[in-house]
Amino acid sequence: MVQMIPLFGPIPGGMEMMVILLIAVLLFGANKIPKLARSTGEAMGEFKKGRQEVEEELKEMQEGGVDAETTTSETDAERTTE
Repeated sequence: MVQMIPLFGPIPGGMEMMVILLIAVLLFGANKIPKLARSTGEAMGEFKKGRQEVEEELKEMQEGGVDAETTTSETDAERTTE
């Protein structure tokens, strides 16, 4: 039987999350946390949009690559017959 080992350890529970939030408030201040959360959310949105654009480009390249291969093989066949 294969035992799964977590990559980052166990997920923090309720008390651990409270301590993390307390440390964040002490480090950044209560006024900066909403701004920090907003900018983090915007960055995640931009990352997601960029990832989708790259996936679409790769998909178009794969679809276009099939067409380019058939076109290349057709032109090669025409050259050999001439």
